[in-house]
Amino acid sequence: MAGLISLAPYREPAPEQDAEPEAETIKLDGGSNPASSVVVDLPDGRVSVNLNAAPQDPTPIHDAKFNANLAEHLDDSYLGTLADELLRGIEEDERSRKDWLDERAEGIKLLALKIEKPSSSQAGASAGVDNTSRSRNTLLLEACLRFQATASGELLPTGGPVKVEDKLSRDTIEGDELADLLEDDFNYYLTRTASEYVPDTERMLLWVAAGGSGFKKVYRCPIRRRPVSESVDAADLCVSNAATDLANADRVTFTSRMRQTTMKRMQHLKAYRKVELSTPTAKIPTSVDEEKEEITGVRVSNRPEDIPYTIRECYCQITLEGDEHKESGEITGLPRPYKVTIEETSRTILEIRRNWRKDDEMERPREVFVKYPFVPGFGFYDIGLIQIAGNPTTAATALLRIMIDGGIFGNFPGGLVAKGSDKQNTTDISVPPGGFAPIDVSMAQDGDIRKVVMALPYKEPGPGIAALYQQVVEAGSRLAGIPDMAVGEGRQDAPVGTTIALIEQAIKVTDAVHKRLHTAQSKEFELIRDLFREYPEDFWRFNQDRDSNWDKEKLTKALNDYNLVPRADPNTSSNVQRILRAQALYQMTKANPELFQISVVLDYILRTLGITNPDGFTQPPQNQAPPPDPKAEAALTSAQAADKKATASLIDANTKAKSATADIAAKAQESNNDLKIQQMESADVRFKAQADAAKENAGRKGDAALQAMKIDAENQRHATGLVSDHALQAKDHANQQALAEQQAKEPVE
Repeated sequence: MAGLISLAPYREPAPEQDAEPEAETIKLDGGSNPASSVVVDLPDGRVSVNLNAAPQDPTPIHDAKFNANLAEHLDDSYLGTLADELLRGIEEDERSRKDWLDERAEGIKLLALKIEKPSSSQAGASAGVDNTSRSRNTLLLEACLRFQATASGELLPTGGPVKVEDKLSRDTIEGDELADLLEDDFNYYLTRTASEYVPDTERMLLWVAAGGSGFKKVYRCPIRRRPVSESVDAADLCVSNAATDLANADRVTFTSRMRQTTMKRMQHLKAYRKVELSTPTAKIPTSVDEEKEEITGVRVSNRPEDIPYTIRECYCQITLEGDEHKESGEITGLPRPYKVTIEETSRTILEIRRNWRKDDEMERPREVFVKYPFVPGFGFYDIGLIQIAGNPTTAATALLRIMIDGGIFGNFPGGLVAKGSDKQNTTDISVPPGGFAPIDVSMAQDGDIRKVVMALPYKEPGPGIAALYQQVVEAGSRLAGIPDMAVGEGRQDAPVGTTIALIEQAIKVTDAVHKRLHTAQSKEFELIRDLFREYPEDFWRFNQDRDSNWDKEKLTKALNDYNLVPRADPNTSSNVQRILRAQALYQMTKANPELFQISVVLDYILRTLGITNPDGFTQPPQNQAPPPDPKAEAALTSAQAADKKATASLIDANTKAKSATADIAAKAQESNNDLKIQQMESADVRFKAQADAAKENAGRKGDAALQAMKIDAENQRHATGLVSDHALQAKDHANQQALAEQQAKEPVE
């Protein structure tokens, strides 16, 4: 610490040592400046010299406000000792992840974001080419950019990233004005008020893909006076790689660079102690910092006024003197969570604040950082595409350079020239296309230039190297999750089910990563909501162009009644899946229209297709009577069915009655006909008997009389036959008339 020589930490004497002589304080400037003093003659003979001490708050630390800066109530020598202990622990954490930082720096090179000039040739320019290729394969960069685009489209939709749900994880029903207002204003806050949120999140997603881990710091900024969620580079968040997650880490240290003007503002707002700090020194860049500078081409200014302070925010669990954990009035010695901010150059503690909620009896550490993982690995830092596709990218880069250099040297070969020629002043011979270069052939036998100059046996890369390069690129693409699938015009013969299966198989890894990001974003929104509960005015303070519909009570109720979750669907990581789901819903609606609300289905489909105003494309609902009561509708349906059944029974009974009547009439007519036939036969017998009797009585009268009797009998028989035919025709006519009447009375289907 600049201006501070601490030979031993200062402790106030214990009560039982009151009889010992007290320490003597001597003002170096005669007492005119209370900020400069030397404390000497400690009871045990030690001496503590402080050349730049700030006046301490006389309020005891246990009487300070819960959210107060406890560093204001502690002695400078004690703060110096605490800073040294924490910085030593932070250095150990940095050493534990040094290999990870070096690997990350090497992986940044593989992104091929820097335009690298060809390297100089070690053998000169004899072959007309004085360099070799330093091009890199872009496999890793393509994978990172595709993931960033996909994740950004899902987590940051145009309508806003936040959706409001009830406590049962259901979307709020339409017409809930409080839920709609909370959702609209929260999205407005993240997209307009906190204008840094969207671009900062997109930048973080690129590092999630490349490095495997992205972090967000959620806190209330005292300068901006509102909650802030900013991305944190994994290289600036130091956690021991032995930790499994943020909640179980002994220390979580965030390193930031703060401008000197910002430091003064933070001290003015009493966020930091007002202490004199030494001029900051340039920070030694890490391997990751060096690679970033190489890619961006931006160097940190070495102007003393522009060198920022290096701030270490350490979230740790320690035993703080004067604020010990107690049970039943007894000190237990249990560590408690604190936030300790240290300026690294001067090793000065700027703030110490309690890092648990005031009403939390368990004193659990408050969560400040949110981790966005790519693929969980073996330690705290996760696996990214640098580790997954780094080796294939390196191999593809080597093969690419071989093919480029082979092609160059195959077309512009180099060679060897015999020494000893006094007339040939140079061996750098460059022959342009269609040109000739002079060369001294005095040493050549018989003027044969081929005996003086020999071309090296360069050859162009063959098809084997090209095939190997293609195989390496395809394997790396599959590993990185960016295969090119022929599911469009190139595969018109592929069935729909096969196409969907190919898409589903290709995005399995992306789906898994998307679920992890969805969980992390949900946690981020939860932390922002907690900050608005503590500082409700921050929610509407900067919404000057919107109607102020909020007060503390109303906002607290809304934040307690609803959950704020990402608008993205955790089960759908691409628009293709979403459109297929909407298509399946539409097909089910067409098959069973009575089971679906067509207007709601069409609204869902249009919004899935990206149409934000579906009402502009659909007909407005017509004025219709309210739907009937289901019970009344069921009773009406039952009554109609009973009426149809009774009508059918009546028709059946009438039909049977008419059929029976027709049968009776037909049988009566048939009986009458039979009777007439019998009468006719009886008459014939009687006539015959009369004739025989007359013949017997009269004797054989003349043939004329007998013939007359026969003619008379024949006429009677003919008359009887006519009567029978007429009766049969009448019976048939009656049957046809009955059948026609029955058909006329039957209901038409």
